[in-house]
Amino acid sequence: TVTGREREVRTLSGGESFMAALSLALGMADQIQESSASIHLDMMFIDEGFGSLDDRSRDQAVRVLKEMAGGNRLIGIISHVTELKQEIDDQLVVTKRDDGSHVRWQLT
Repeated sequence: TVTGREREVRTLSGGESFMAALSLALGMADQIQESSASIHLDMMFIDEGFGSLDDRSRDQAVRVLKEMAGGNRLIGIISHVTELKQEIDDQLVVTKRDDGSHVRWQLT
């Protein structure tokens, strides 16, 4: 912690909880790959959570995920946050309509 004091998980804000969960997931993925040469985690999906972050924290999380993506690794983000959508280059956009959901690629 910044203050040197431990905090109980239940005292974390929504944004702090999301960042802690994301950090844990990324760390676990690294540990799994390092402990077994036969396991390659080439894909990760993050479902929501970005709405609880302030702008600075969201930008930091996106920067880390962009650094991880590319090559043989795919990072999928499921979100309704408009600001986040503007930061993601290639998107699979799902639109709900009266006749069902429609899907299209939006590539840059």
